[in-house]
Amino acid sequence: MHQVLVASDVERGEAIDDIIMLAGDRGVPVRRVPRRDLERDARSEAPQGVLARAEEIPEGDLADFVSTDDGPPFVVAVDGVTDPGNLGAILRCCEAAGVRGVVLPRHRAVHVTPTVAKAAAGAAEYVPMALVAGLPTALRQMKEAGMWVVGLDDGGSTSLFDLGSLAREPLCLVLGAEGAGLSRLVRERCDQVVGIPMAGSLSSLNVSAAAALAVYEVVRARRA
Repeated sequence: MHQVLVASDVERGEAIDDIIMLAGDRGVPVRRVPRRDLERDARSEAPQGVLARAEEIPEGDLADFVSTDDGPPFVVAVDGVTDPGNLGAILRCCEAAGVRGVVLPRHRAVHVTPTVAKAAAGAAEYVPMALVAGLPTALRQMKEAGMWVVGLDDGGSTSLFDLGSLAREPLCLVLGAEGAGLSRLVRERCDQVVGIPMAGSLSSLNVSAAAALAVYEVVRARRA
């Protein structure tokens, strides 16, 4: 982190004091600036009076994701999710659950934006993200490296809760886009497509809610 900017009219409180103290402990300069200057640079609808300038988030490496040196890897791939709030929530869930990395297609999908970073609540700085030219190709490469590829989709022929021992294998869980679900080529690369049982009148969950449920189902199975 290079610098922290604090709006000159922001009210001092515990949160602001903590930010200033942490910045000081790490030798990061803190500047008071007019709010209009901070909001101009923030690229966010609600910067809340504080802005940090930092290095760009480095891209993750797909080869690191599939390594079995630290046990069977668990990776999440995102197929065409375009809503930044959903991607941020997915990253937050993946980081909390200990997912090794998240795979994102370079095209026709949202990447890390101010909205994504805010929804991720810091997770974007901790969970590695690999950008790939084509998700079907990346899934094929993961399969060649010995990973199982499981898609999560409303039309899945198997229940998520019936993954069984497969959840404890090297695994990539693929999340479909909002509404459209898994694309045809991505579905063809999946070894299995599972769905979440729905007992109510609605046929599906929001993709970030579905991600949280599916990721922690894999975590639960691995700890059983």
